[in-house]
Amino acid sequence: MECGKILITIFLLALAFSFATASDPSHLQDFCVAIKDAGNEAFVNGKFCKDPKSVVAEDFFFSGLNMPGNTSNKLGSKVTLVNVEKIPGLNTLGISLARVDYAPYGLNPPHAHPRATEILVVMEGTLYAGFVTSNPDHRLITKVLYPGDVFVFPVGLIHFQFNRGETNAVAFSGLSSQNPGVNTISNAMFGSKPSINPDVLSKAFLLDKNAVTYLQSSFLME
Repeated sequence: MECGKILITIFLLALAFSFATASDPSHLQDFCVAIKDAGNEAFVNGKFCKDPKSVVAEDFFFSGLNMPGNTSNKLGSKVTLVNVEKIPGLNTLGISLARVDYAPYGLNPPHAHPRATEILVVMEGTLYAGFVTSNPDHRLITKVLYPGDVFVFPVGLIHFQFNRGETNAVAFSGLSSQNPGVNTISNAMFGSKPSINPDVLSKAFLLDKNAVTYLQSSFLME
């Protein structure tokens, strides 16, 4: 009986260790340029790899981040993301880049990246930036950022940037994934397709049901 308990304990410890040490495997080659058509190529990390012998410089190149994004929208911001879809050579390399433009009082609304930590550097303007920690504390950690300032948003946490100045602002972000993903909180809650039952949102946000249906109709019209 004691022997059985010892074996079970060892098994559970080994299982816990396997979860604790799990991670993406190390690269087995110099790079894996993504292609859309499989053919006879290898499949790695969500994309098919191009034959290394046919790789060219363009597979690792993107042009255009010097151009301001169009901020003529309700939020007054524009994110130009350069990920594996824009640079195929990013496949398996675990990194991507974004330019964020803000009109005066423009907002990059509360959102989260499920697969990446973000490091942001302000190039122009003044940003009020921050993130909220997870349950149960929900601490708001914020900072006013000026040109040359750097701020980090940990992976998976809800964060935002707001241009509190009367001039345009520009920032660049590095993200620790070739495809960081983004989940904008307001869009997810009130603009999902199909819509979330208003009773659920009414109770979750402590809102009148009519207010919920109004918000849902507003987001679905966009």
